[in-house]
Amino acid sequence: MSKIIKNDRIVDDTWQVLKLAEGETAETVALPATPSLLPLAVWLARKDEILASNASFGVWLESGEGPETLAGDLDHFALIGVNFPKFADGRSYSTARLLRERYNYRGEIRAIGDVLQDQLFYMKRCGIDAFAVRADKDIEAALAGLRDFSETYQAAVDQPQPLFRRRAA
Repeated sequence: MSKIIKNDRIVDDTWQVLKLAEGETAETVALPATPSLLPLAVWLARKDEILASNASFGVWLESGEGPETLAGDLDHFALIGVNFPKFADGRSYSTARLLRERYNYRGEIRAIGDVLQDQLFYMKRCGIDAFAVRADKDIEAALAGLRDFSETYQAAVDQPQPLFRRRAA
Protein backbone atom coordinates (compact mmCIF):
# COMPACT_ATOMS: atom_id res chain seq x y z
CA MET A 1 0.00 0.00 0.00
CA SER A 2 1.31 3.43 -0.86
CA LYS A 3 1.89 6.14 1.73
CA ILE A 4 0.89 9.80 1.87
CA ILE A 5 1.55 12.67 4.21
CA LYS A 6 -1.67 13.71 5.94
CA ASN A 7 -1.97 16.10 8.88
CA ASP A 8 1.82 16.15 9.27
CA ARG A 9 2.14 12.34 9.53
CA ILE A 10 2.94 9.54 7.13
CA VAL A 11 -0.09 7.26 6.77
CA ASP A 12 -1.33 4.49 4.47
CA ASP A 13 -3.20 5.75 1.43
CA THR A 14 -6.54 3.94 1.26
CA TRP A 15 -7.69 5.87 -1.83
CA GLN A 16 -6.94 5.24 -5.47
CA VAL A 17 -6.82 7.90 -8.17
CA LEU A 18 -8.90 6.97 -11.20
CA LYS A 19 -7.42 8.16 -14.47
CA LEU A 20 -9.02 7.58 -17.82
CA ALA A 21 -7.00 5.31 -20.10
CA GLU A 22 -6.74 5.95 -23.81
CA GLY A 23 -10.09 5.22 -25.39
CA GLU A 24 -12.06 5.42 -22.13
CA THR A 25 -14.64 8.11 -21.61
CA ALA A 26 -16.21 9.54 -18.49
CA GLU A 27 -19.48 7.90 -19.44
CA THR A 28 -18.08 4.38 -19.94
CA VAL A 29 -15.21 3.98 -17.46
CA ALA A 30 -15.83 1.34 -14.80
CA LEU A 31 -16.33 2.92 -11.39
CA PRO A 32 -14.12 1.28 -8.74
CA ALA A 33 -15.63 -0.33 -5.64
CA THR A 34 -12.75 0.91 -3.46
CA PRO A 35 -12.47 4.51 -2.17
CA SER A 36 -11.54 6.52 -5.24
CA LEU A 37 -10.73 10.00 -6.43
CA LEU A 38 -12.65 10.46 -9.67
CA PRO A 39 -11.76 12.90 -12.44
CA LEU A 40 -14.04 15.93 -12.62
CA ALA A 41 -15.36 14.73 -16.00
CA VAL A 42 -16.57 11.45 -14.45
CA TRP A 43 -18.30 13.30 -11.62
CA LEU A 44 -20.03 15.68 -14.03
CA ALA A 45 -21.14 12.89 -16.39
CA ARG A 46 -22.30 10.40 -13.75
CA LYS A 47 -23.11 12.36 -10.62
CA ASP A 48 -26.48 10.68 -9.94
CA GLU A 49 -25.04 7.20 -10.43
CA ILE A 50 -22.09 7.94 -8.13
CA LEU A 51 -24.31 9.36 -5.39
CA ALA A 52 -26.64 6.35 -5.58
CA SER A 53 -23.74 3.89 -5.28
CA ASN A 54 -22.96 4.64 -1.60
CA ALA A 55 -19.27 4.17 -2.45
CA SER A 56 -16.56 6.32 -0.91
CA PHE A 57 -15.46 8.82 -3.51
CA GLY A 58 -13.85 12.16 -3.98
CA VAL A 59 -13.01 14.17 -7.04
CA TRP A 60 -9.74 15.46 -8.42
CA LEU A 61 -9.22 18.58 -10.46
CA GLU A 62 -6.71 18.94 -13.26
CA SER A 63 -4.58 22.08 -12.97
CA GLY A 64 -6.71 23.95 -15.52
CA GLU A 65 -10.04 23.04 -13.88
CA GLY A 66 -11.27 25.57 -11.36
CA PRO A 67 -13.27 24.75 -8.24
CA GLU A 68 -16.28 26.85 -9.29
CA THR A 69 -17.65 23.81 -11.15
CA LEU A 70 -17.94 21.99 -7.81
CA ALA A 71 -19.21 24.88 -5.71
CA GLY A 72 -22.70 23.43 -5.26
CA ASP A 73 -21.46 19.89 -4.65
CA LEU A 74 -18.72 20.35 -2.04
CA ASP A 75 -20.77 18.73 0.73
CA HIS A 76 -20.56 15.42 -1.15
CA PHE A 77 -16.76 15.21 -0.97
CA ALA A 78 -14.67 14.13 1.99
CA LEU A 79 -11.65 14.54 -0.27
CA ILE A 80 -10.73 16.73 -3.22
CA GLY A 81 -7.50 16.18 -5.11
CA VAL A 82 -5.65 18.95 -6.90
CA ASN A 83 -3.28 17.78 -9.61
CA PHE A 84 0.21 19.17 -10.16
CA PRO A 85 1.04 17.73 -13.61
CA LYS A 86 4.58 19.14 -13.52
CA PHE A 87 6.75 21.11 -11.13
CA ALA A 88 6.38 24.37 -13.05
CA ASP A 89 2.56 24.32 -13.15
CA GLY A 90 1.29 26.13 -10.06
CA ARG A 91 -2.37 26.63 -10.93
CA SER A 92 -3.46 24.06 -8.34
CA TYR A 93 -2.12 26.29 -5.56
CA SER A 94 -4.82 28.79 -6.52
CA THR A 95 -7.44 26.06 -6.73
CA ALA A 96 -6.68 24.91 -3.18
CA ARG A 97 -6.77 28.44 -1.83
CA LEU A 98 -10.08 29.15 -3.56
CA LEU A 99 -11.57 25.95 -2.15
CA ARG A 100 -10.62 27.02 1.38
CA GLU A 101 -11.24 30.76 1.29
CA ARG A 102 -13.96 31.41 -1.30
CA TYR A 103 -15.92 28.15 -1.06
CA ASN A 104 -15.21 27.40 2.63
CA TYR A 105 -14.36 23.76 1.92
CA ARG A 106 -13.26 22.05 5.16
CA GLY A 107 -12.62 18.51 3.92
CA GLU A 108 -9.27 17.08 2.88
CA ILE A 109 -7.46 18.67 -0.04
CA ARG A 110 -4.79 16.35 -1.41
CA ALA A 111 -1.93 17.28 -3.75
CA ILE A 112 -1.43 14.61 -6.41
CA GLY A 113 0.84 14.35 -9.45
CA ASP A 114 4.36 15.78 -9.51
CA VAL A 115 4.45 16.52 -5.77
CA LEU A 116 7.97 17.23 -4.49
CA GLN A 117 9.48 18.09 -1.12
CA ASP A 118 10.35 21.65 -2.19
CA GLN A 119 6.68 22.47 -2.70
CA LEU A 120 5.04 21.01 0.41
CA PHE A 121 5.50 24.00 2.72
CA TYR A 122 3.90 26.31 0.16
CA MET A 123 1.14 23.84 -0.67
CA LYS A 124 0.25 23.68 3.02
CA ARG A 125 0.08 27.48 3.17
CA CYS A 126 -2.57 27.34 0.42
CA GLY A 127 -4.76 24.94 2.38
CA ILE A 128 -3.57 21.55 1.14
CA ASP A 129 -3.44 19.12 4.06
CA ALA A 130 -2.49 15.82 2.39
CA PHE A 131 0.32 15.10 -0.05
CA ALA A 132 0.81 12.13 -2.36
CA VAL A 133 4.55 12.58 -2.80
CA ARG A 134 5.93 11.29 -6.09
CA ALA A 135 6.75 7.58 -5.74
CA ASP A 136 10.44 7.99 -6.59
CA LYS A 137 11.00 10.52 -3.77
CA ASP A 138 11.75 9.99 -0.07
CA ILE A 139 8.51 10.58 1.86
CA GLU A 140 10.38 10.90 5.19
CA ALA A 141 12.49 13.75 3.79
CA ALA A 142 9.36 15.33 2.34
CA LEU A 143 7.67 15.24 5.75
CA ALA A 144 10.69 16.97 7.27
CA GLY A 145 10.38 19.61 4.54
CA LEU A 146 7.07 20.75 5.99
CA ARG A 147 9.07 22.21 8.87
CA ASP A 148 11.66 24.05 6.74
CA PHE A 149 10.51 27.44 7.97
CA SER A 150 9.51 28.33 11.52
CA GLU A 151 7.82 31.65 10.73
CA THR A 152 5.91 33.15 7.82
CA TYR A 153 5.68 36.78 6.77
CA GLN A 154 2.65 36.82 4.51
CA ALA A 155 -0.95 36.00 5.27
CA ALA A 156 -2.21 32.70 3.83
CA VAL A 157 -4.80 30.02 4.51
CA ASP A 158 -2.73 28.50 7.32
CA GLN A 159 -1.93 31.88 8.94
CA PRO A 160 -4.48 34.58 8.10
CA GLN A 161 -2.53 37.42 9.72
CA PRO A 162 0.77 38.71 8.35
CA LEU A 163 3.76 38.83 10.69
CA PHE A 164 3.60 42.60 11.29
CA ARG A 165 0.05 42.25 12.67
CA ARG A 166 1.00 39.28 14.85
CA ARG A 167 3.99 41.18 16.27
CA ALA A 168 1.86 44.24 17.07
CA ALA A 169 -0.59 42.17 19.07
